[in-house]
Amino acid sequence: MAVNVYASATSNGETVQLTGGGAVTIDCPDVGNGLTAVPEPAAPEVARELALLDEQIADAYRQLQEQADAVRQDPGFADNAVMNPLKEKRGATLGRIADAIDRAGDRPEGLDSLAACTLRVTEEPVQGQQQQEQGQEEGQEQEQGQNQNEGQGQGQAQGSGQNGQQGNGGQAGNGPVAGDYVDITTVQPAQQGADPASGPSRGTFTTSCGVNENGLFNSDNVIVAPGVSNGAHHFHDYIGNQSNTAFASDEDLANAETSCVDQGDKSTYYWPVLRLQNGTQEQDAGSPGGGIEGNAGEIVTPKDVTLTFVGNARSKVTAMPRLLRIITGDAKAFVNGNANANASWSCTGFEDRQLKDKYPLCPDGSDVVRTFRFQSCWDGSNIDSANHRTHVAFAATDGTCPAGFEAIPQLVQRIVYDVDAPSLADGGRTTPLFAVDSFPEQLHKPVTDHGDFINVFDEDLMGQMVGCINDGRTCGAGTGDDGSDDGAGNGADDGAGNGADNGAGNGAGEGGGGDNGSGGASDDNPGDDAQEPPAQSQAPDAPATEPAETDPAAGGDGAGGGSAGTGPDTYAKPTADAPKAATPAPGTEAEGEVGKAATAPEKTPSPADTAADTPADTDTPAGTGAQPPADTGTGTQPQAVEGSLAETGATLWPAAAGGLLVIAGFVVLYRNVRRTG
Repeated sequence: MAVNVYASATSNGETVQLTGGGAVTIDCPDVGNGLTAVPEPAAPEVARELALLDEQIADAYRQLQEQADAVRQDPGFADNAVMNPLKEKRGATLGRIADAIDRAGDRPEGLDSLAACTLRVTEEPVQGQQQQEQGQEEGQEQEQGQNQNEGQGQGQAQGSGQNGQQGNGGQAGNGPVAGDYVDITTVQPAQQGADPASGPSRGTFTTSCGVNENGLFNSDNVIVAPGVSNGAHHFHDYIGNQSNTAFASDEDLANAETSCVDQGDKSTYYWPVLRLQNGTQEQDAGSPGGGIEGNAGEIVTPKDVTLTFVGNARSKVTAMPRLLRIITGDAKAFVNGNANANASWSCTGFEDRQLKDKYPLCPDGSDVVRTFRFQSCWDGSNIDSANHRTHVAFAATDGTCPAGFEAIPQLVQRIVYDVDAPSLADGGRTTPLFAVDSFPEQLHKPVTDHGDFINVFDEDLMGQMVGCINDGRTCGAGTGDDGSDDGAGNGADDGAGNGADNGAGNGAGEGGGGDNGSGGASDDNPGDDAQEPPAQSQAPDAPATEPAETDPAAGGDGAGGGSAGTGPDTYAKPTADAPKAATPAPGTEAEGEVGKAATAPEKTPSPADTAADTPADTDTPAGTGAQPPADTGTGTQPQAVEGSLAETGATLWPAAAGGLLVIAGFVVLYRNVRRTG
């Protein structure tokens, strides 16, 4: 709520000044994050009650936003009408949580102390509101404020600041604001951490699951709020598993369809949608989780999504347990603080510069990038925990897992958007602001970004992933190596298939394929991958619009002409000459990463190709960055005889006639000799 309120409001005994042109929100203790031990029988009831706490906060925030006039006129209104009733509702809910846990185990202590919430005024003034206040102080009429905030509301509602920011599609006062953005070129490069590619599990495994072309959205959260509709209070994009709702059971997930190219990956990957604050009425404009809760504007489909699993800098990795749940980031970080904030923002070409609490303003030709690095240490026994955090952990800066935890493949999720830098001077009227969906009281702050993952890989494919990573190979969809280690298939260890060690196929030559550069990327330098930048950092800083460096010893362009670095970061921005590749249907052989531009047409196989047993050359996946082998004059030219059958006969018949005449001459000579004798 953008408050242009000239009064003070008390909140449970604390006086909060609502003057100054900031935005006010409701700050409540995060009960779920503090519950680290909930008996299994009590877990479903506790989850429902925790979701009810979120609903109570959302309702109170909406009431406060709608009644800003009353708060302005009566300093006690916020307490009497909003905050005290909220405290009572939370107290009753917390009591039921305590009772549920008590019936199945030990009653938790101190839950009742978490009932009270406070009003919190943000530091940032809402765009356009300072001018409005100045006009009022000078005795000018409300009309001036209306003119400065044209199109964002009329009358007293506008004067109260409910629509103080220009041009952001009716989301004014609920964020974002100009201070939430920063020019990426002014950001310093991120500090470097331990590089998984330098350790004993230096391989990578990529899965390709599309960009949510199917338009699968909802405001549920099956991990945090199972069995509760609208448990997230904001919309999610989903890729991978297609049965994601709050009511999906483990069996439902296991039997679901998947958008992943490799049908053995039915995992679910989801994150808050990104929206343009342009006033577009989406499918959820009048629904909970959508417009009703301040999540308004056009949903942006990602340009590209890369899902890469990497190893650990200190140890081998072990398989993830089936149905393991991991949440990275904190959807409530704006009021909770940054302890669990983890998602980062950047721009292609500038990914050595990462932001957690700001949206990036990218220069022309550069795309917005969201990156999620999931926890990579597991406690060895649990697939989830009461607060959905304590069963997994992040590795230390040197790659070490906490005591009692073991390293698992780390999911690095990279999402690219083709959106323009918003025009902050006019509040996004010329070029709209963009922001992630959020709980309404979180004001669409970038620090609240988060990602969710449920492992539904089949056991064989998970085993291939672990083997690939521990063996130091580059495997998975679009890499030329299917992850198997028996020598069969594309990019296999023993050289058969695409990118074989001894030079056959794409990227042939020293370092081109197999163990030493599957698909044109070396073990020591698998492209400019998002998870492995040139500076050997964990920060995803590889310039996405620049080609990988060619190095014969590092899996670059080999004698076969393979494209260097066919890892997940070969992102070419589509142009008129290089249109976007068609999205492959799940289960087809087009295993290229969805959304990338095709780099070369498919090549018809020659007899030499067939003899060399290079099946990948006959079907180059669109968008992988790999190119068909160039003709080098080393026996790979087409061998078919040129000319038609008639032309061949015309060439041979004079020789045949001459032969007959010679034979006839010998016969005549022989007869004459006999007569003479």
